[in-house]
Amino acid sequence: MHRRTVLRSGLAATTGLGLAAAASPATAAAAATGAAPAAAPRPLRVHTVLYDGVEEQDFAGPIEVFGILAHQPGVEQRFVTVDGPRTVITSAGMAIDIRHRWSPRSADLIVVPGGGYGKGAGVDDEIRRGVLPRALADARRPGLILAAVCTGAMLLSAAGITKGRPCTTHHVAKKDLAAQGGKVVDGRVVDDGDLVTSGGVTSGIDLALWLCERLYGPESALFAEKVLEYERRGTVWRSA
Repeated sequence: MHRRTVLRSGLAATTGLGLAAAASPATAAAAATGAAPAAAPRPLRVHTVLYDGVEEQDFAGPIEVFGILAHQPGVEQRFVTVDGPRTVITSAGMAIDIRHRWSPRSADLIVVPGGGYGKGAGVDDEIRRGVLPRALADARRPGLILAAVCTGAMLLSAAGITKGRPCTTHHVAKKDLAAQGGKVVDGRVVDDGDLVTSGGVTSGIDLALWLCERLYGPESALFAEKVLEYERRGTVWRSA
């Protein structure tokens, strides 16, 4: 059965287990402060940045998690590239047609997946080219969360975004991340507010589940885990 079908048919059944439908980020924030939530909150707009040589699992995990919340005012997802609509070739040779232009002003969350590491890897090529790191540096603004999976953190490092801030990446790149000024933390997911990073390839699932919990509440994250039949791994390190 398609997971989306499971989602729609299971919402009523899970209410008795404490797994009610996800609240919007605005609703979750209002609940925390005791204020009345704003009417008809807009969806969370998630832009996942792709580039040649990107690792499939790095972006597939978060997309699956956020896709489970799309039934609410929930989540709108799109793939983007800094070069505009084009075909991206992944690390495994898959061709993905990107329809949307780079538009960080219309995003609430930008996800930067990794793409290997070292000479000839997608991440290395993008760092050398410089276009994506510059675009990420220019994208920063209040209200925007930048999240990186695996060696995607090295693209944020090349943009100067991780310097002086708690962060993590795949273990093969941690020394370089620290040498470039990042305060490397050995957490599976490291949350420093508007900068959220995660470790190796599969940690993208954990990163997205954490953001799901942070923005929509623990019941929604638990529900996503049940749909995926996945149990979160490791520790989430969160700045005070």
